[in-house]
Amino acid sequence: MNRTYAIPTRNAAGHALENSIADDLDWFARNSYWKTQCALTSHEPAKRQQAGPLILCGHGLSLKIEAGTLLIRNGFTHYPQKQETYRLFKGDAEMPSRITVLDGSGSVTFDVLSWLAEQNVPLIQISWTGEVVTAISGYGYAANPHRVAWQVKTASDSRGRMEFCNQLIARKIEACILTLEKSIRRSDAWERAVQRAYADLSRIELHPPKTVDELRTLEANSAAAYFRAWREISLKWQNSARKPIPHDWKFIGSRTSRFNLAGNRSAFHPVNAILNYTYAILQSQLQIRAVSEGYDPTLGIMHFQRPGSPAFIFDLMEPERPKVDRAIIEFLKSEKLHSADFTIRRDGVVRLNPQLARRVAGLINYRVTPSALQKRSPQADSIRL
Repeated sequence: MNRTYAIPTRNAAGHALENSIADDLDWFARNSYWKTQCALTSHEPAKRQQAGPLILCGHGLSLKIEAGTLLIRNGFTHYPQKQETYRLFKGDAEMPSRITVLDGSGSVTFDVLSWLAEQNVPLIQISWTGEVVTAISGYGYAANPHRVAWQVKTASDSRGRMEFCNQLIARKIEACILTLEKSIRRSDAWERAVQRAYADLSRIELHPPKTVDELRTLEANSAAAYFRAWREISLKWQNSARKPIPHDWKFIGSRTSRFNLAGNRSAFHPVNAILNYTYAILQSQLQIRAVSEGYDPTLGIMHFQRPGSPAFIFDLMEPERPKVDRAIIEFLKSEKLHSADFTIRRDGVVRLNPQLARRVAGLINYRVTPSALQKRSPQADSIRL
């Protein structure tokens, strides 16, 4: 006996509406989760340790002076959400070491800039791509003539320049070895990366490159082997059958972006997007400290000096990057990610959920010692972050 069954159907508009609502709920849930994680890492004024950073994000944030105090309203990243409010008094024992705005929108007054300058609290703005938009500090820029003279002399003397640059990259490779040994499991790629790193260290020590281009080639090949070892690290994702993730997101992919011939400013992989943010935090910390110590941030020694480019800060960042890498790898090992933690733009570029960006930015709150300077410049020994 033949029977006909009615199959329930939904029109396309209803299906799209359901997906949109589900996406909004996922976005809310993940923002709430990362916001909670930020609170657990002492971003609330009552819990924040002295000299810790205050990280802001979202839309509608504001900084203004009210009755001689700094009143800060954090932005909104999801709905519903209660707006966070901070009030800081002059000389406050819980004064943050810096205020960082991640891809935020809102307002800040000139009175705020003066207030922050008096309290020596830098204000940093970082774009969603992970680039430092501005870094304003109470130190201003009062160059120390002895330190700037050392920068000029080292950059102009070919022998002194190469000695500095070789030492810089040697320290970076040493830090890469430490990250490999502490945070990345053994594999064939790991063995090749370690062997390459030690061979490059021996090369720098016994037959040091005589030009920056030669050194850059050595460093690029060493870095390529280093990042290939990362690909053995699998990322943990929460199941999301409704909104699957790209297959290449299940592992840490190539550091090079398909959108840039060199570098990775336009990330197409979540890990690269995360690294962009954390490298920007590192840059801002080093830039503020270097300026406060009287160095000219534009007088690079290894890096090229483009107008307005903080080339000297890029020099300082080299041996510190693997420390940032280690913090991010450990973070990725401990957390399960979700598709709602990231947005893929129409051009394929990946953007971080704002509260996740806030969370990873908070990971880079450690004291950095720009060791590359210590043996080359006695005047630089006092730099500490």
